[in-house]
Amino acid sequence: MSTIAFCLLSYRPNHPSGIERSIAALVEGVRRLGHTPLILAAGPAGPDDLLEPGLVRLESVILPRPALNEDVLAALADPAPVVAEVQGILARHRVDAACWADTLWGLGYLNPAPAGVTSALMIHKIRPSGEDRWQRALAAVDVVCPASQYLAEEGAAAGLHRGEWVTVPNALLTDPAPVPDGTREALRREGPIRIASRVEPAKGLAEFLTAMPEDWARPVELVLAEADFEFFTGMQGQVLAACREQAARRPDVVRILPALGWREVPAYLAGAAATVISSTEPETFCHTAAEAMSVGTPVIGFDFGNVPTMTGPAGRAVPAADGQTGLLDALSRLLADPDAYRAASRAAPGRITAFNPEDAAQALLTALGL
Repeated sequence: MSTIAFCLLSYRPNHPSGIERSIAALVEGVRRLGHTPLILAAGPAGPDDLLEPGLVRLESVILPRPALNEDVLAALADPAPVVAEVQGILARHRVDAACWADTLWGLGYLNPAPAGVTSALMIHKIRPSGEDRWQRALAAVDVVCPASQYLAEEGAAAGLHRGEWVTVPNALLTDPAPVPDGTREALRREGPIRIASRVEPAKGLAEFLTAMPEDWARPVELVLAEADFEFFTGMQGQVLAACREQAARRPDVVRILPALGWREVPAYLAGAAATVISSTEPETFCHTAAEAMSVGTPVIGFDFGNVPTMTGPAGRAVPAADGQTGLLDALSRLLADPDAYRAASRAAPGRITAFNPEDAAQALLTALGL
C-alpha cells in the first residue's frame, strides 16, 4: 500500500471551495482503496482539523483568514523554509507520491518533493500562458491531472499538453440518493429554488436576485459560505452585502441561510425544486451541480464551462447573452412543464455515477503509476 500526500495551503474540513472538496473526495477514495492519505496545509490550526486525521499544518507558512494571493507570496518570499519542511514531512511519512493541488496555493511551482517521490499537479483552472509560476509547475511535475475532461480539452486547446496529462475527475462525498417521484412532483409544484455557493463576484448571486421580476413568487433560498481566501480585500463582504440588500428588497421570497458542511449540501438540495448555477464565468467542474443531480434536482445554468456538459438532459443551458433573466425564464418554463421536469429529474442521478471517490482515487493512483 502507498502513502499519497496532497498539498493545499487553504485546506480545512468543510471549507466551501471546490478544490478542497475535490481533495476530500480523493482522500476518501484513497482510504477506501487501502492506501494512506496525508494533507499538508498552512497554519494556524482550526477547530475542525480533528475531522481529518491525515491533516498536517505547516509551521513555515502561517496565513490570515481570509488570505490574499499577496499573503501567500509574502509567506513564500524565501521558499527555502517551506521546501525544507515539506520535504522533511514527506520523508518522515515515507510518502510515495505528492499531489500539488494548485500552482501557488498548492506549492506546485516549487514542487518540493524529495528524490524518488512522484509528483502531480492537480489542475482546476487553466492559467494564463505567460504566468511564470504556472509554466514552472507544469514543467516540474511528473504528471498533470486536470479535474474534468473540460479542463483537459481546454489545456489541449491552449497547447499545454507537452508532458503527460491524465484526467482525475472530481468526485462527490455522498452517494446518489434521488428523491422519490411523488416528493419530486410536489417540489416541482411548490418547492423552493435552492442555491449553495461560495460568495464570490463571479458566482452572479446578487445579479440573479436582482433579475427576479416583481411578480416572482417561488421561494429562493441561498446557503452562502465565506472562504479562507479572497481575490481582493473585502470581496466576500461586498457580495454578501449585495445579496442581503436583495433579500431585504424581497423578504417574502428570498432567504439567506448559513453555511453547511460538505456532506449536508446534497440533502439541502434534495429539498429544492431546482438549483441555479448563476456563475458568469465558466465553471471547470461545479460540485453543487453534481450534488444537485445526485438527488434528482434539475440544474439551470449558462451554456459555457463544464456545467452544460455534465448536466445534459438533467437541466437547461441558457445562452450567456440572455443573462440572469434568461436563467429565470428557463427555470420558470421547466417548472411549468411536468413531463420535461420529470425527464430532467430522472436523468440527473445517472449523469454523476462516475464521480465517486473510489473511481477518482483509482484514476489518480494509475496516473501516479502506483
